[in-house]
Amino acid sequence: MGYIVESLRLLVGAAPRKPEKHQRADMVNERYTEKRKTRLTKAALEEARDEHKKGCCYKWQRRRWATLIVVNLLFVVSYFFDVQLLEGALTASRFVGFHMADLNSALQVMLAFKHVVLNLVIGTVTVLILWLLLGGRTFCSWVCPYHLLAEGAEYLHLWLVKKKIVKNRTFNRKVRMVFYVSFALLALVTGYTVFETLSPTGILSRALIYGPGIALIWVGFLLLFEVFYSRRAWCRYVCPIGVTYGVVGLFSPLRVKYNMVNCHHEGDCRKVCMVPHVLGVTIRGRAMKLDTDLTADCTRCGLCVDICPTDSLNFVFKGLDKHS
Repeated sequence: MGYIVESLRLLVGAAPRKPEKHQRADMVNERYTEKRKTRLTKAALEEARDEHKKGCCYKWQRRRWATLIVVNLLFVVSYFFDVQLLEGALTASRFVGFHMADLNSALQVMLAFKHVVLNLVIGTVTVLILWLLLGGRTFCSWVCPYHLLAEGAEYLHLWLVKKKIVKNRTFNRKVRMVFYVSFALLALVTGYTVFETLSPTGILSRALIYGPGIALIWVGFLLLFEVFYSRRAWCRYVCPIGVTYGVVGLFSPLRVKYNMVNCHHEGDCRKVCMVPHVLGVTIRGRAMKLDTDLTADCTRCGLCVDICPTDSLNFVFKGLDKHS
């Protein structure tokens, strides 16, 4: 229950909890005490990072990029060669005859048209089961085409920040819930799926399959905003798709597990994370147990797993208790 409650808190924009000493397990307090006595020097930390880089090939990032590209190309190839393997787009499709519907798109359609058709139910249930197993927001980092473009924009933004050409502006994360409710109400009141018109996920998916359209100007504007003003602004503060799949991820067995025993608390993982609030537990003094599952707002992108110099973060499938 603690995992579900904390996940919901972070999904709606609350800050990660900072536990008191008496709330932490005795073994955790003992480990923190040992770390204070033997603080890692900057030279030792750099040595640990260098050693990690020797064996690190960013395997999860490479796997993720490959999966994202292959999934989206399947739509393109199926349409171009008319093989009817994967028809439609990411918002709604059929895979070898099985209906599939993006959960947030299905919600928007139900609210707008105020009735439910059988194919929509079948497609929604199919996708729900899939992302229950794969971790909800895994969709964002492993399938969404905008995520790949935004990741590239993020690298450019960070380079510009480093050169002091631009500054990164942040917003209150609670604004995401304001947008979520607003898009739902707009669909309900107007009878029109307003979000689907603005969603870069749907725009890019349709553009890849059926050809570019004027809506790509909007996607370009979003990317420029993220490059020059606010890092990952759409995904962090606006997109309701992440909230919808985050709720699904509450019950997913696929998670990223943090073990605090050998962690240096240097913050490399939080620097690369798209949703760094889920890694608040890696800050010194924040862990309540030796092992902690990152909450459901985690996109399971694997960047923190790749970069961690002490192997303190790993993918786990609950019940199997072995990391990848």
